[in-house]
Amino acid sequence: MPTWTLTALELPLRFVWKISRNASTVKTNLVVQASGAGHTGRGEAAPNVRYAESPALLQQQFAGLVAAGLGSVETLDDLDALRAAHPVAHALGFALEAALVQWLAARAGQPVWRWLGVPPPAAAVPTAFTLPIMPPAGVAAFLAGQRAGRFKLLKVKVDAASGLDLLREVARVLPGHALLVDGNEAWADADGLLRFLEQARAVPGLCMALLEQPLPAACAADYRYLRPRTGVPLLADESVTDTADFDAIAQQFHGVNVKLMKAGGFRRGIELLRRTRARGLRPMLGCMVETSLGIAAALQISALADVHDLDGFLIVKDEPFGLVREENGALALV
Repeated sequence: MPTWTLTALELPLRFVWKISRNASTVKTNLVVQASGAGHTGRGEAAPNVRYAESPALLQQQFAGLVAAGLGSVETLDDLDALRAAHPVAHALGFALEAALVQWLAARAGQPVWRWLGVPPPAAAVPTAFTLPIMPPAGVAAFLAGQRAGRFKLLKVKVDAASGLDLLREVARVLPGHALLVDGNEAWADADGLLRFLEQARAVPGLCMALLEQPLPAACAADYRYLRPRTGVPLLADESVTDTADFDAIAQQFHGVNVKLMKAGGFRRGIELLRRTRARGLRPMLGCMVETSLGIAAALQISALADVHDLDGFLIVKDEPFGLVREENGALALV
């Protein structure tokens, strides 16, 4: 059976990462490692304050699992039983499962995707690249400095107060470029969002291809009202948890952004992507601010998604693992 360890990683970022909820210049993620029988598996946990996760909480929960018998876990059934008795944050749950799956796949002499029973990842997976919230005056320099035009889809983080000005400047610098606009629950109601969309349609060169989670997850009635009225496909993010009601989601959105950190494991992430497609919704695979360890894990199941937003490791300064290569806006496993 494997030996389990947890290590904290302090990750300085290449620029200020600002969304509607918070801003940061450094992230602390954690790496779970399972080693034994000549093989090693690793999984990354990226705690998210939106779900009351913190590095300290995850470290405390890992210590609790060790005390409860994590050292005797060597199968997914073992891990499931331990997690059922001692629930942990979804980010830590994913890191644990990812480490164990990698260890089991290595022991079986198989790539992770094959061991999981999913199609292989493409040789090159196009990814969106994200522009955080910033003063409009800084947009041109940021886009030029990051060579953002090489990404076919740009994700723009916005808030209700300054989002239109930010989008106007992006459209001026890169007219006609496809944008995924992400509100991170910044708007309070449907009417306010519809006014924003009406103004956005009048912006020259603005090409809004997708709109992600503009209202809080609790606004189910507003989303049902918005779905036929936005004129741009709505993607769920915060509205979809590991216990999501997909019949309800299908009445509110056109697509779903699935994140393994939020799903709590490979298997649940795969199930969510498959349920998304089964409801006729567009499946998207996203990420948190992660190293290439987490992004490499996501690439293993990337064939199940139509849209990929896996740029988290490109935000990290001096990324430590080098497991993923980006070229011309597309990702490949190293």
